[in-house]
Amino acid sequence: MSGGSSPRSRRSSFNSLSRDLELPSEQGCLSVIVLGASGDLAKKKTFPALFHLFAQGFIQSGEVHIFGYARSNLSDDGLRERIRGYLKGASEEHLSDFLQHIKYVSGSYDSGEGFEKLNKEISEYEKSNKSESPRRLFYLALPPSVYPSVCKMIRTYCMNPSGWTRVIVEKPFGKDLDSAEELSAQLGELFDENQLYRIDHYLGKELVQNLLVLRFANRLFLPLWNRDNIDNIQVFCLVAMEKPVSLKPEHIRDEKVKVLQSVNPIKHDEVVLGQYEGYKDDPTVPDDSNTPTFASVVLRVHNERWEGVPFILKAGKALSSRKAEVRVQFKDVPGDIFKCKRQGRNEFVIRLQPSEAMYMKLTVKKPGLEMATEQSELDLSYGMRYQNVKIPEAYERLILDTIRGDQQHFVRRDELKAAWQIFTPLLHDIDEGKVKSIPYQPGSRGPKEADELSERVGYMQTHGYIWIPPTLA
Repeated sequence: MSGGSSPRSRRSSFNSLSRDLELPSEQGCLSVIVLGASGDLAKKKTFPALFHLFAQGFIQSGEVHIFGYARSNLSDDGLRERIRGYLKGASEEHLSDFLQHIKYVSGSYDSGEGFEKLNKEISEYEKSNKSESPRRLFYLALPPSVYPSVCKMIRTYCMNPSGWTRVIVEKPFGKDLDSAEELSAQLGELFDENQLYRIDHYLGKELVQNLLVLRFANRLFLPLWNRDNIDNIQVFCLVAMEKPVSLKPEHIRDEKVKVLQSVNPIKHDEVVLGQYEGYKDDPTVPDDSNTPTFASVVLRVHNERWEGVPFILKAGKALSSRKAEVRVQFKDVPGDIFKCKRQGRNEFVIRLQPSEAMYMKLTVKKPGLEMATEQSELDLSYGMRYQNVKIPEAYERLILDTIRGDQQHFVRRDELKAAWQIFTPLLHDIDEGKVKSIPYQPGSRGPKEADELSERVGYMQTHGYIWIPPTLA
């Protein structure tokens, strides 16, 4: 694994940060239990993330054991061979060592026999390690429909008698406010909030992690980040929240909840839904399906900082490009003597994937003898600036955060409720056919009505400018 520091120094920094955030220190052997171990999520995301943490020294031989649990009839070696091809980026020695830390237990998800067997295997490992305060992390790489029954089995048969027990659950957390609240209530009866980690992998991405630092550690942005200077923004919570009291997880999550609770009800005329042509060709899709494969929604925040600034959320399938980015567009320059509108507005763009980067679109003088302007950029492309640094996958960071008890990048119950309160009325209107999906061509930008909506609420598209990720060549 490439990187700029040794496993020992990384662990030292890790422990120092834990003290700064008042997190409990790492103690005791660690058991990571992957439920749904034979499924795609586990083999493509969960086990590779654990392997990378192991290879970098964040979890170490002698203190960790990994248990796979599923209904499939597999041996230990059978599971190891199933996931081996997905474990890349380290030496064969690291790989062989990691695989020897994996054990498989077969059982159902709704009966006690399998979980009793699982608990026995975990307990035997903990006894052999002679740890006084062992740690148990359960990762539910499973459909949400089985969360309640699986969590009940964990609570009944597999709780840690002397150390902590934590449970990671995957999205989706319900399909509307009522179902989300029902799921939260079921899990809340079994575990305290500090034992539950609702994982949203976007919150673990490197550039999302950088948002707090960019906003609150740079004097440049502090006076600009408000309705006086910003015309519109594309993405939401971490961009809109106020500065937290500290970096403690609960202080950060408090501010996220506050901004969600400040969102006005969504208006139908600020929503565009789309469905790509050919979607209904799938025999499993009804001929009259209104299911959106594209959505553009405008959120309005009713507070002093953001009153009047549209937050444009846009996502879709079968589009012309596959990317995720935050786009902050600033207002026009007053008294524009250089006619900058011809080039376009200043924009601060945070590109989450692919080709991670941050760049500021600026109007500059075109080189030459004439006073002509063009749009260029100040560019921090991670592939150029950090050539010898491995950018971690989101799942690596979030699993590590769970191990150290840092919940700031996970969704708290009241945050989940506030988010569903915003979108549930719209989702019900879609189900009832009150908002229709517009056909669009695969490989396009989506319905033209989406661009018209963005333009109507104030976004000005820059024509003729294309950001090209810089290369060493």
